Amino acid sequence: MSDSGTKLKDHSGAGHRERLRQRLLKGGAEALADYELLEYLLFGAFRQGDTKPLAKRLIEQFGSFSGVLNADPQALARVKGMGESSAATLSAVALSARRMARGQIEDQPVLGSWQSLLDYLAIDMSHLKHERVRVLYLDTRNRLILDHLAAEGSVDEAAIHPREVIRKAFDIGATALILVHNHPSGDPEPSRADIQITNRIAEAGRLLNITVHDHVIVGRGSHVSLRAKGLI
Repeated sequence: MSDSGTKLKDHSGAGHRERLRQRLLKGGAEALADYELLEYLLFGAFRQGDTKPLAKRLIEQFGSFSGVLNADPQALARVKGMGESSAATLSAVALSARRMARGQIEDQPVLGSWQSLLDYLAIDMSHLKHERVRVLYLDTRNRLILDHLAAEGSVDEAAIHPREVIRKAFDIGATALILVHNHPSGDPEPSRADIQITNRIAEAGRLLNITVHDHVIVGRGSHVSLRAKGLI
């Protein structure tokens, strides 16, 4: 393992670290390239040494900056030069990003904070390699009551039951909901099954005055709203 207790090189690279720090502080969001930002994050796990080769190796291994941060900690720890401490450092950054994004939509009317909602969903779901179905339950002011994980693996009535989705809304006092799921392929275009299950849930909701505001499908770097496409 090559966490903070082991030098990556014989020198500390203090001058390089200071230059990166100053660029970050003075240059804003685009001051550092992806590998440089990852390099800087690794400073927290490696007190000295050159982290640039490791940063580039991680991006090559996982495909992108976001791919690194969203990687399983055990997979991160197996990369040459990494270890449990450095993997935990990167995982903590990813968790912080998710919580910050979630904080942007908590206690706010979701429909009035739509871009913040999309940002939160993209951070939380776009990297997944399997389908995940979530139901965002809202109160009378369209504030989030519950972010409910409804199913893993598929979007159909075998995995998600329209009456159960609506019954849960009734049980927790929600008056509206937004369906969300991701397409691991990266293409967010809705399938026939996506449209059918949405309409069945919307139909079940009408019986108990529960409004289905939308069904958002998250892809890789993009999304589709069934409401915007006129499919609800």
